[in-house]
Amino acid sequence: MVNQVEPKLIKPLYDELQKERFVTLATVDYETGGPNISAISWVLAKDESTIYFAVDNRSRILANLGKNNQVVINLIANESTYSIQGLAQVKEERLKDVPLKLALIEVSITAVRDVMFYGSKIVSDVQYDKTYDKNAAQKLDKQVMEAMRKA
Repeated sequence: MVNQVEPKLIKPLYDELQKERFVTLATVDYETGGPNISAISWVLAKDESTIYFAVDNRSRILANLGKNNQVVINLIANESTYSIQGLAQVKEERLKDVPLKLALIEVSITAVRDVMFYGSKIVSDVQYDKTYDKNAAQKLDKQVMEAMRKA
């Protein structure tokens, strides 16, 4: 059974991307030309066709995007797993009102696919715990998410 390809985020995915959450990001490695996978959490759906994410200015992700701007965001939500394809560009080289040097990346969505294998569903959400100062982490997360909303 072939899953339908959507040109933008469906409502449950848009809603899930209104808060910090775990996703993986695939880029094309600028040195090897092979796949490069990164885990990120500062991600926000600006609208149904656009996703923002923030990464450190020293991130390999930025070097990869400089050579090839195609990305795939893997999102586990809505009892399934989704492949969100798009074209990425640096929207802001330095995200305002954030103490770290973070770049804001804008992804223009080209396709959204439900890629869960047939006859299965996700039965629990991915959970993670920040292992450094909890209060500092919470403050920084709030600053980053607010800055992305303002962008």
